[in-house]
Amino acid sequence: MGNFVLVHGAWHGAWCWYKVAPLLRQKGHKVICPDLPGHGRDRTPLLEVTLQTYVDHVCAVLNAELEPMILVGHSMGGAVITQAAEQRPDKIAKLIYLAAFLLQDGQSCLDIAKADNEALFLPKVVLSKDKRFVSLREECLKTVVYEDCSEEDVELARMLLTPQACAPLATPVRTTRQNYERIPRAYIECTLDKVISVSMQRMMCSMLPCQSVSSLRTSHSPFLSSPRELVSYLTAS
Repeated sequence: MGNFVLVHGAWHGAWCWYKVAPLLRQKGHKVICPDLPGHGRDRTPLLEVTLQTYVDHVCAVLNAELEPMILVGHSMGGAVITQAAEQRPDKIAKLIYLAAFLLQDGQSCLDIAKADNEALFLPKVVLSKDKRFVSLREECLKTVVYEDCSEEDVELARMLLTPQACAPLATPVRTTRQNYERIPRAYIECTLDKVISVSMQRMMCSMLPCQSVSSLRTSHSPFLSSPRELVSYLTAS
């Protein structure tokens, strides 16, 4: 059985895995779903949130476990698990990127998002006046982020999404062959994704190849729209 740490993406929290976590546990897996700092039930002030605070939080989870964990990162969570892998390679059995930013050394999520000409996402975010936080426009939830999700799950997300600090999105990851690149990695692409286009997902995989690449015919949020299929991919990757 595997030991999973499920790392959510921007604006989200541990709540987004509410369908996936019990399905994994039913199969006998250990599952940990942390709220990153400033998200979900974590009350860290957003002004204090950086990529490193995210990574420190995930590393603390890893340090508390005796066995190496499978880190799963969705969307921005891909950057978090990449940097955590660089810092704690011996605590990680595998990295699984779910419609995630698969970044090379020196790249940031924002670098990839700006280069993704097919995605419909960046025009749908609202930057705060001080340019330190971004929020999602209401109209993009169903049409971009949760296109194939139920109305009930869209409403749940509408109630639980939080503002996103810009700093983690703009900070480049730093990785080495000795640490990050020795860990097995897999990618699960979402072919109907409008947040990170499937073309960009495939380009990232071509630049930083993974041991396996799987495809889900879903939008950006398969943990809500196709949890059983996602779990089968997570346990097979």
